[in-house]
Amino acid sequence: MSDENQWSQPAAPPPPMFVGKPERDLVKQINDEVLERVVGQQVLYYAIDRKNTNYHPLYGEAIEKNFFNPIRVFALVEFLEETTSAEDQKGPDVQRRITAAFHKRRLNEDQDLEITIGDFVKYGDYYYEITKLDTTRKLFGQIDFTFEVLATCVRAREGLFDAS
Repeated sequence: MSDENQWSQPAAPPPPMFVGKPERDLVKQINDEVLERVVGQQVLYYAIDRKNTNYHPLYGEAIEKNFFNPIRVFALVEFLEETTSAEDQKGPDVQRRITAAFHKRRLNEDQDLEITIGDFVKYGDYYYEITKLDTTRKLFGQIDFTFEVLATCVRAREGLFDAS
């Protein structure tokens, strides 16, 4: 049998045909333009300064948290349905929530920012604490490339967060 009919494994897989770096860069550019020039919603992002915050050695909690200076971040903000729970003798407790969709590459590459649970955002006149993160939106189904960070935020109670 001749060698021309033999199959050999390539040294590296071929590059993606339709979704390579130029296409990912195009998606980033379009998302940046839409968020900043069309939607125009922005939040002030307050990241916890984990290095200078005094955490309890056993429980890992901090009574007083230290924060970095706020950073202006463009996001797609959506108000969620309010939830009400009945408290014992104190009356009803109304919880207001929002979701903020951030463009991941814009945050990581351009602003050197990593969204984490426990950080705060200011939208309008109110502060919200990030309580849940979701990064399941994949870019064209590619497992290695997510393009959105969806943060669920709960409105902070008066006195819980002081930006000054």
